[in-house]
Amino acid sequence: MRIGVDFDNTIVSYDALFHRVALERSLIPSGLSSTKLSVRDYLRQAGKEDVWTEMQGYVYGARMDDAVAYSGAIDFFSWARIQGLDLAIVSHKTRYPFIGHPYDLHEAARSWVTRFLIDRPQPLIKEVDVYFEVTKEEKLARISELGLDFFIDDLPEILLAPRFPPRTARMLFDPDGSYPTDSRLAAFPSWNHIKQHLQSKWTTRD
Repeated sequence: MRIGVDFDNTIVSYDALFHRVALERSLIPSGLSSTKLSVRDYLRQAGKEDVWTEMQGYVYGARMDDAVAYSGAIDFFSWARIQGLDLAIVSHKTRYPFIGHPYDLHEAARSWVTRFLIDRPQPLIKEVDVYFEVTKEEKLARISELGLDFFIDDLPEILLAPRFPPRTARMLFDPDGSYPTDSRLAAFPSWNHIKQHLQSKWTTRD
């Protein structure tokens, strides 16, 4: 079984971190909901789109090590490694921020994987199986190239893209129930649900 996983907002949650950084900079009221989207929407409504864009580069660069994994994500990778499943991380992000300090965002993300995606002392995924592509098109091409059985992502636009490989089962990570039901993909509210689903597929394999 070959499983691909997106990185940002799928393995890694940024909600608390964006809220913390915005409070550190006195950009939001303290009572604002502690989610990335709440911070984004507040700054956009305040006409501070450039501030939001710069903050993304700062968080994904200088503060990346302060981000945390979603509950159950590390446990899923541990289970998959024990079972001997083939895992790959396939994500897309620009190499450097659009504005602000030129952090290497790919290197920051790889550093997070090396530091946190581990079951001491063992890494839970090989470095060669981690792919950060610059564009969505390159991400989709990589998913197709890897011949994955399943792919887990938080964005329906990736899973339902015309170039998404038809042989790969689409799994939507939707912890907040943000998207309507779609028969073309399976939605999961947590990593524990994802693990249970793939455990059933693994134990019933031929």
